[in-house]
Amino acid sequence: MKTIHLIRHAKSSWDNPSLADIDRPLNARGIRACQIMAPHINAAGSVFNNVYCSPAVRAQSTIERIKKHLPDVELRWKTDQRLYSFSESDLIKWCRELEDSVSDVTLIGHNPALTDFCNALSGSEIENIPTCGYVQLIAKREAGWRDITAIPFELKAFLKPKALESGRN
Repeated sequence: MKTIHLIRHAKSSWDNPSLADIDRPLNARGIRACQIMAPHINAAGSVFNNVYCSPAVRAQSTIERIKKHLPDVELRWKTDQRLYSFSESDLIKWCRELEDSVSDVTLIGHNPALTDFCNALSGSEIENIPTCGYVQLIAKREAGWRDITAIPFELKAFLKPKALESGRN
């Protein structure tokens, strides 16, 4: 079955208004969220195969910091310019280009694209995947990536840093 893992970049800093959006770094809260989320994302079943990340500094820093807090996990990723997108249709188009031999993919990106993508595939009504939030979607039947919008997906996991930090998840 096809499995999609979505990780929204952690909270970014707006301290330097002269930086371009793509160049914004993580703030202290974002750095802390990566540490909190890393073991929970791993425990939820993310195998970190086929990991693709937006080129935005905040997205790259998110996956780097998650990796730092999972020293026993083999985690490599590829940067893909097309994932610096805020559109669900761009993510759908991107997934349709995956080889069918790929069963598991992890995307590190941005909202509203990730939330809209999640809701479109799973029929969920998530209002917002928060910064450093994690979603796992599992196909309910076998199909190729080209048929991604025709495959019913189940929302298997939805993890939020604030809930985990406070022990509510």
